[in-house]
Amino acid sequence: MTTPLNAASVRTPVGALSLVVDGEVVVASGFAPVDELVARLQPALAERGLRRRRDLGPVTSAVGAYLDGDLVALDSLEVHQPGGPFLQDVWRAMRTIPAGRTWTYARLAAEAGRPTAVRAAGSGCARNLLAPIVPCHRVVRSGGGLGGYFYGLDVKRWLLQHESALPV
Repeated sequence: MTTPLNAASVRTPVGALSLVVDGEVVVASGFAPVDELVARLQPALAERGLRRRRDLGPVTSAVGAYLDGDLVALDSLEVHQPGGPFLQDVWRAMRTIPAGRTWTYARLAAEAGRPTAVRAAGSGCARNLLAPIVPCHRVVRSGGGLGGYFYGLDVKRWLLQHESALPV
């Protein structure tokens, strides 16, 4: 018998941040209801079922610390999401963008090892299942525009302001 995933939500100034974990590994997070996150998971993982919890231990603690101003608290969380080698490189590169800084999609592509794959790097942002732990909100357009964000530009703007990457 497989062990169900665990899920919880944490209140933030821009709505609930839902988290889904497999043991201590975060497999989905975002500013959407848990059921919407689970629907984006691979079927084999989603079919394991879900236990809703009030607290996910170190994961919930890290999110709370981040919200309280410890902007590197999410960096220590172990994450996993499906994707080919280039997507894994994109997501790994995203996790090296310091809080309070932004990169362009072009820089993200270069840091992921394929400088001409700017659109593919953008696709990595769109396919990221682990916002804000894999901080796709820190990736912006070359001209300085925010670009897109799966959970809406108001959420992206708040995250960047929280991290002091944008003036209030």
